[in-house]
Amino acid sequence: MTTTPGTSGELSGVPGVPGELSAVSRVPGEMSAAPSPGMINGAVGAGAGVTVGVVVPTCGRRPTLLRAALASVLGQDWPGPLDVVVVVDGGTHLAAAHAEAVGERQVEPRGEAEALRRGGARGAAGVWGPVGMWGETAGGSLRETAGGSRGEAAGGSLGEGVGRVAEQVADVVAGGCPPGRGAVRVVANRFRPGLPGARNTGIAALTTDFVAFCDDDDAWLPGKLTAQLAALSARPGAEFASCAITVEYRSRSVTRLAGKDVITSTDLSRSRMVMVHSSTFLFRRGALWADETAPNGQNEDWDLALRAAKRHPIAHVDRPLVRVRWGASDYVTRWGDRIAGLEWMLARHTELAVDPRGAARIYGQLAFHHAALGRRREAVRWAARACAARPAEPRAPLALAVAAGLLSAQGVLSLLHTRGHGI
Repeated sequence: MTTTPGTSGELSGVPGVPGELSAVSRVPGEMSAAPSPGMINGAVGAGAGVTVGVVVPTCGRRPTLLRAALASVLGQDWPGPLDVVVVVDGGTHLAAAHAEAVGERQVEPRGEAEALRRGGARGAAGVWGPVGMWGETAGGSLRETAGGSRGEAAGGSLGEGVGRVAEQVADVVAGGCPPGRGAVRVVANRFRPGLPGARNTGIAALTTDFVAFCDDDDAWLPGKLTAQLAALSARPGAEFASCAITVEYRSRSVTRLAGKDVITSTDLSRSRMVMVHSSTFLFRRGALWADETAPNGQNEDWDLALRAAKRHPIAHVDRPLVRVRWGASDYVTRWGDRIAGLEWMLARHTELAVDPRGAARIYGQLAFHHAALGRRREAVRWAARACAARPAEPRAPLALAVAAGLLSAQGVLSLLHTRGHGI
């Protein structure tokens, strides 16, 4: 079943999915999911059979990093079952074709969840696996989605990509999935091309108590899941957990700590808080979905964390339990996308312009991105707004120096990255 913005739908016969759904501002409806059998008073019950699903989005272009990410997930010391979904995405280059093929209608992921599960048979490992089962491995299974996807309808074939990614990770699954641990599935992005759609495809395919993300160029460190589940257990009612990270850029590694064990929406409005990274996310399934209207996926993770913090403060483990590799992605230099993403956040979260420090940071970033594109007038305008909000905002003079040709935008960014910071 598919719903359009502003409508509500009902799912029946889908395990663990609440019946009433709503779409608000083209974002999948968010509600308080009823505690599962593995939950006690809304908190994680120790030894209560809590289940965790992990979504690993990929375009299939980084097989070595993808295998490392998957091995880090399967190698966690947490003893409970894991359901891992690797989602193959055609990339944002399909977005224009996708919009032309299906229009600007926002697909409701939970409305599609039934179809996603209905398209396959129940696998031997006791999880919902699509038709086209790959051979049973040591304790787990690897399955490949058969059938079409919106990416294929938009002109980009994901079928070959799914098979290629399944082959890429087969050896990791065979050697790293302990007996009885669960299964690894490889599926195509069923929603809007791009990172948010890939995340939602993974969430929709899961029936677990919790959902975690791990991007294909990052890696979890030992104890990540155990520590975060303990943090959630210590805070009844908490829905969302994050942790500190180690940023790797070229040959340098920098640890980024929050300095606190609870993160609020005020914290995320004042600062992006880079340690609240998508690969650290662990949250109750059914509570949150990625917003697929984020321009080319820009700031979808910040938006998700901010929405989570507005519902309930985030339980944060301030130890570096995720390795984030910045050098593996080129998204940071897509200046136009970054401008669109920041403007989208300002329109979506009006409180971001209220705190002077937080507003100045965003205005300074906009100035810098415009300067990188050679748009001097816009760079000067946003730099002036940054200084008006906070005279000491450091991004304003950097943006003006780039606009004047005194500094290279890429050079500034590289220097910041070696210190574990972004612009």
